[in-house]
Amino acid sequence: MNRLSVTLICIIISGCATADEESWPFDATPVAQLNEPWAMTFLPDGRLLITEKPGRVLIVTQGGEKSEPLPGVPTVDYGGQGGLGDVVLHPDFESNSLVYLSFVEAGADDTRGAAVARGTLTLDDNGGGALRDMTVIWRQDPKVTGRGHYSHRIAFSPDGYLFIASGERQKFDPAQDMKMNLGKVVRLHDDGSVPDDNPFADQGGVTAQIWSLGHRNLLGLAFDSKGRLWNQEMGPRHGDELNLVKRGRNYGYPIVSNGDHYSGEEIPDHDTRPEFEAPKVFWVPAISPGGLMFYDGDLFPDWKGNAFIGGLGSMSLVRVEFDGEDAREAERFEMGRRIREEEQGPDGAIWILEDEDEGQGGRLLKLTPKT
Repeated sequence: MNRLSVTLICIIISGCATADEESWPFDATPVAQLNEPWAMTFLPDGRLLITEKPGRVLIVTQGGEKSEPLPGVPTVDYGGQGGLGDVVLHPDFESNSLVYLSFVEAGADDTRGAAVARGTLTLDDNGGGALRDMTVIWRQDPKVTGRGHYSHRIAFSPDGYLFIASGERQKFDPAQDMKMNLGKVVRLHDDGSVPDDNPFADQGGVTAQIWSLGHRNLLGLAFDSKGRLWNQEMGPRHGDELNLVKRGRNYGYPIVSNGDHYSGEEIPDHDTRPEFEAPKVFWVPAISPGGLMFYDGDLFPDWKGNAFIGGLGSMSLVRVEFDGEDAREAERFEMGRRIREEEQGPDGAIWILEDEDEGQGGRLLKLTPKT
């Protein structure tokens, strides 16, 4: 089947994009092939830690050399949208070697939920290493049935607090239930304990963890240069969102959304309920966002302060510009593959992870200015 036929079938079935490399302002260099990659972060020496959803963590050089899977990864419940998720370094990693992983763990009676564990990373002289003393410091509560909407993205604030995105697990109402931490952004100390100044700390239990509520499936979580927290999340049927996440605010799901239920049932738009925080940008039709990164490098000086969001269903890389707390989509690059994650490299290059594609794995790509 030729490329035109594949393109036409792709458009008819799902509206997906094909790569338009000639229009890109960057060169995209394939670096490594991976098996269901999900997240990455850079080590101080410039190598990458990359997670693969079935439960593997690899060290990958910028030249594409891959280590053996690191021992010490927690047991993951792999299936559907679940498995091994995010990976971040402690802000003081160079002195304490602490690494944080999110993953899905099984519960009783066919239930499961996301969790975050931390432990130490030891590196060896052969390009590999090991994870040691991985201890769970946070869990979704309660565990529920199903295998979707875990979210489990992780980000550290500039002042050292740990923020975790917790999806509503395709159960809708938990996003508004203050007795659950599903459909929420939570804020913790780096050891998993709850800060006394959290907005609902006086209520105790999992409620004390909550920083914001009314979220759906948050697949990107990042701080901008001003220390403001942003998240992107998948809407139900369209209505994907970019939100400025504020202390104690309610983002409205499932009461409001700029998308509708997959059943066709309409959901009132945000502008009908001004008491809920509205997204700064929303997408109809959907882009199916994956990952969120703010850029501050020198290789692409015109993009400083911009955000980048991967498109899963849209198979694109979306650039977002900001004016204070306002935002807009500025540009969209059709990549021809589902984009799961984006990170800025030490030299200012943009690195992206492609999602798994019909059993063919996903590539690690390095984006540099077009020569």
